[in-house]
Amino acid sequence: MVNETSVSLTTPVMATYGRFPVTLVKGKGSYVWDDQGNQYLDFTSGIATCNLGHVPNPVKEKLEEQLQNLWHCSNLYNIPNQQKLAALLTENSCGNQVFFCNSGAEANEAAIKLARRYANKVKGNRSSEIVTFQQSFHGRTLGTLAATGQEKIQHGFAPLMPGFSYFPYNDEAALEQLSSLKPAAVLLELVQGEGGVIPASKEWVTKLAQICKENDILLMVDEIQTGIGRTGTLFAYEQYSIEPDVISIAKGLGSGFPIGAIIAKEEAAKGFEPGSHGSTFGGNPLATAAGLATVTHIIESNLLGDVKETVDYLDQQLHALKEKYSFIKDVRGKGLLKGLVVEINALEIVQKAITNQLLILTAGPNVVRILPPLTVTKEEINEFTNKLEKTFQSIEKGV
Repeated sequence: MVNETSVSLTTPVMATYGRFPVTLVKGKGSYVWDDQGNQYLDFTSGIATCNLGHVPNPVKEKLEEQLQNLWHCSNLYNIPNQQKLAALLTENSCGNQVFFCNSGAEANEAAIKLARRYANKVKGNRSSEIVTFQQSFHGRTLGTLAATGQEKIQHGFAPLMPGFSYFPYNDEAALEQLSSLKPAAVLLELVQGEGGVIPASKEWVTKLAQICKENDILLMVDEIQTGIGRTGTLFAYEQYSIEPDVISIAKGLGSGFPIGAIIAKEEAAKGFEPGSHGSTFGGNPLATAAGLATVTHIIESNLLGDVKETVDYLDQQLHALKEKYSFIKDVRGKGLLKGLVVEINALEIVQKAITNQLLILTAGPNVVRILPPLTVTKEEINEFTNKLEKTFQSIEKGV
């Protein structure tokens, strides 16, 4: 997230971020501490990354164990944690094969490459066009920013990589063009996170999936932000009664440790073969130890069963705030990926919340993005509500 009003400091770190004036040095559960000892309630989760909260014990223990043995080896050798994590992901999804990388952008890059190579090598030189959607966000590599349907993300990086078409989101009529275009694949988010916390309608997704199936178009779902329990199920696609051909994941997969992956159905996975794609660090012993511990804990602890009640309670609190403050126009999102649509500057709310020791995010100029960990308690939601209301009151008073 960019804070364009922050003051630039003299630093050897490249100025790609507008940073808030906070230096975080410690975290546990739903809280972080800065270098001055101040405690903050963190409802960003590292942008939907620390789904089990900060430094979760089940993951910490497995990382400490792996640190004593082997940190890294190349993918020229078998990696036991990688095999176990791949098995766990395929057993709990509609996919059959997994490729590991280091980030969400790399996962979407892999999905794009897989779709193109599948079209050329498996289907025999058919169209390599990929359809994405307006206001989408798929990453910042040259390939994924070309896939992203936002001019502000693409600005200054021309010429963009060709081969992408941008359809309007949640528009059923526009989908009729897919049958004649017959692209290699469609890539979409089921909740547009950075684009404004906009959920896809189930009817629209059902029609999209049907058209893709009838026209032999790969359906690829970007679950970078929605996956690993964020929306209340392990993957958001489960709530839409569809089976994607390719799923991209990252963020919550490693509880803050860098790891990403694509999960593909067996047919789509035929697009890759030895030498067609790779990663030096992707799926190394440390990263997959974090991923394996994270996903295992989510599944075996029945955490997602508890999340449903938590989501309902957070919804109640957010709608109560909407009734109280006229500048809140809507509450939207899925699970613990929430957006408050406001008539005032969302960045002002985020900045003012920091002074109340609350960390939240924006999703565009008029949406406040709220991302507590899946482990959040009702008491912490009450604390969040009080801090956010205090923030709103200070803004209304002009303090």
